Amino acid sequence: MNDKILQLYPAPSREVSLRGLYLEHNLRARAEALDRVFVCANFVSSLDGRIAVPDPSGKGVTLAEAITNPRDWRLFQELAVQTDILITSGRYLRQYATGVKQEILKIYDDPQFEDLRNWRLSRGLSSQPDLAVISSRLDFDVPPTLLGDDRSLLIFTTKSADADQIQRLQDQGAKILFAGEERVDGQELCAHLTELGYRTAYSGAGPKVLHLLASSGVLDRLYLTFANRLLGGAPYASILEGPLLDPPIDLQLNTLYFDPYGIEGLGQLFASYDRVE
Repeated sequence: MNDKILQLYPAPSREVSLRGLYLEHNLRARAEALDRVFVCANFVSSLDGRIAVPDPSGKGVTLAEAITNPRDWRLFQELAVQTDILITSGRYLRQYATGVKQEILKIYDDPQFEDLRNWRLSRGLSSQPDLAVISSRLDFDVPPTLLGDDRSLLIFTTKSADADQIQRLQDQGAKILFAGEERVDGQELCAHLTELGYRTAYSGAGPKVLHLLASSGVLDRLYLTFANRLLGGAPYASILEGPLLDPPIDLQLNTLYFDPYGIEGLGQLFASYDRVE
């Protein structure tokens, strides 16, 4: 693998290494400047803004494999390894149970990421970040494989959630926290995480969770990989799904890199944005 990519922003342009690129963003240091948990999210998108394509049944969408690649996956892992807790959704755990998923919850298990595991352990962190699941329906099971190594799985739900479902998930080892009346609220979610001592949270969830985080004013940084491909397809699946954001959420470019070797040599852009306070 050619390790070199081009930093386009901030200037001056220079050649940098892909390996360790996002570790240098030092999310944990950024979190120390806040009085609450630091929240970031990450997506890979085609040039026409798609993160998923129609599934074979034609009734939903599935991961767009045409834009996923090992180089972007390396950077996903570099962000995940820095976090205290990973944010996901009930939908993902339902997929997890069927085996139809991208493995984002058991990070750096692959031997090629042993350096990241060592990076984390050398800093006195737990072997795996904890998990935060956002769900109002609670219609999934807790996979036992996600609860090893003293790992906590927190489920953030609503006060109107079904009591039997809550008890069932608690019996499976999950911790239940209420973060809203009829729907999970991002501010209440982050207040819980801060109170519990979490300093960094990383969302690997989908467009509805991004809308929740952005509309609640708790999204601090957004990472986007733009793969140099057009995909098309209906239904349309983008990084954000939900009501119109009014006013819009303003983001400012933090970093931009060009990777000429990604997507079978077509190239891709790695961008990160910070929310404008």
